Amino acid sequence: MDYHAALAALEWQVELGADEAIGETPVNRYELPKAAPKPVIKSGPTSNIAPISQMPVIPVVQETAADIARIMAGRCDTLAALRDALAVFEHCALKKGARNLVFSDGNPTARVMVIGEAPGREEDRSGRPFVGPTGQLLDRMFAAIGMTREGEGAAGVYITNVMPWRPPHNRDPEPEEIAMMMPFLERHITLAAPDVVVLMGNTPCQAVLGKRGITRLRGNWTEAFGKPVMPMFHPAALLRDGLKKRDSWADLLALNARLKG
Repeated sequence: MDYHAALAALEWQVELGADEAIGETPVNRYELPKAAPKPVIKSGPTSNIAPISQMPVIPVVQETAADIARIMAGRCDTLAALRDALAVFEHCALKKGARNLVFSDGNPTARVMVIGEAPGREEDRSGRPFVGPTGQLLDRMFAAIGMTREGEGAAGVYITNVMPWRPPHNRDPEPEEIAMMMPFLERHITLAAPDVVVLMGNTPCQAVLGKRGITRLRGNWTEAFGKPVMPMFHPAALLRDGLKKRDSWADLLALNARLKG
């Protein structure tokens, strides 16, 4: 474990309330006491003690996984630190069934940040978002307007996903899983600081905009996290229905015009 991962793990334990290390002397929790303790009976009047039914209820505050994610993400000042924090985040069950953490690809200094849904089989194997047939189509789409993963500024593309781990059988992420990852995604957008965000498919629209229905949403500029946002069809949808390519081309032209304008 490198420095940033160890620091993120330590800070997370401190936030949970851990204030001491494991003792050096082993303790046998199964050992029985030699003699059962005798009950202690206190004498004196008890009339001044309120019955249990009248005692005030003190709520127990429990941090949710999203709360822990928000704390961990908020402490990250670089993309490398954010990746390390995700690597030690153990509250998402998808991580247990995934091979690799899929964090990002492309140039983080690019003006355009593309947010996909979740890794598939090829992405899970390689640890990179948008590879395989969908990734090849995505690259061709942006190359048509002069943009690549290696490009800089307006000629570059930076790519990530809402979910950093592959859901089993490529199912859609659950709302609870999306909510859990949103602090990391929001921090990711802040640190990358793109000029424009492209949402590929329904899951990113649900996560960032709180809306679904990509056919209705695509092609319409909106705003989220203080950034201009363009929803577009996911490349997988174009592979299933070639007629959608015309709409995606129009969206790419609108994106290119926005960058130049």
